[in-house]
Amino acid sequence: MTLDHPWTTPPAPADVVTVAPGIGWLRMPLPFQLNHINLWLLEDGAGWTIVDTGVGLDDTRAFWERVFATRLGGRPVHRVLVTHFHPDHMGNAGWLTARWKSDLWCTQAEWLYAQLAWRSRGAADFEPRLAHYRRHGCGPEDLVQLGRRGNHYPGLVPEVTPEFRRIREGDSLAIGKRTFRVRTVRGHAPEHACLWDEAGGVLISGDQVLPKITTNVSVWPEQPWANPLRLYLDSLERFQPMAPDTLVLPSHGLPFRGLHARLGQLRDHHAARLGEALDALVEPRSAAELVPVLFRRQLDSHQLSFALGEALAHLRLLEDEGRAVRVVDADGVYRFRKA
Repeated sequence: MTLDHPWTTPPAPADVVTVAPGIGWLRMPLPFQLNHINLWLLEDGAGWTIVDTGVGLDDTRAFWERVFATRLGGRPVHRVLVTHFHPDHMGNAGWLTARWKSDLWCTQAEWLYAQLAWRSRGAADFEPRLAHYRRHGCGPEDLVQLGRRGNHYPGLVPEVTPEFRRIREGDSLAIGKRTFRVRTVRGHAPEHACLWDEAGGVLISGDQVLPKITTNVSVWPEQPWANPLRLYLDSLERFQPMAPDTLVLPSHGLPFRGLHARLGQLRDHHAARLGEALDALVEPRSAAELVPVLFRRQLDSHQLSFALGEALAHLRLLEDEGRAVRVVDADGVYRFRKA
């Protein structure tokens, strides 16, 4: 089944396209290969709620100012709601809440992770990350590349709000004439919030369900024994009760209908990747050695860190299911072989 995209052309930066009564779609640029993020402007009584914020760079803020000047009808922004802590979502939250004297709404884990990422600036903070990459098979050239990149988070998130209003699983948020239920999901981020308006047939899915690309699911250095792919696949079940004709508003790509078909595609994709990974373990391989198997293209340092995390996520699921076994070589590198 193919997905139905009611809109085939995205809005230009600072333009707003109405995708449902009271919901406007914005698109802002990103300085990555994934070059855009979708943001949402929700009518909220006498004001507005912004969902996700873009990276904290001057050009994005200039686009926001144009939106404020031309699209708000003189009404203020009441609140800023962020689905998760990643810089393209959290990047302007501090600036927007200060500018509008409004509150940041997000889950507790996402705010705490934003604080951790924003404060981890020195070499002492980054050395454990390099040690993690070294253990998982990265050679000197890759380690230099990753070390040179450092922590990009503070450059894209110039400030993190010192306080926030916590949203939790199951909360009901009255936003204008709509009531959104909070669904927290895992795997891509620690406590990612999706917003489901069951009566209105709308899901703001953040990064958890995307129409074309697959969500990055990575093992990161601070939780080296986590099994995020298991968490992600389990979280996909949270969307099964939603109506087949739900309008899905993702953070990247085009809005779509066909949620259940996409959930099936995502499950099939990871099943295929797990099969490829397991087939490659005819001899012990590290996560770094698995990257060329799963990602058959040249990777820059930004893409390499995500690819390593994703390769390791697939290995960790295989390990936890007893299909692969971890061995430690004399050089201290973790490798995995078929069980």
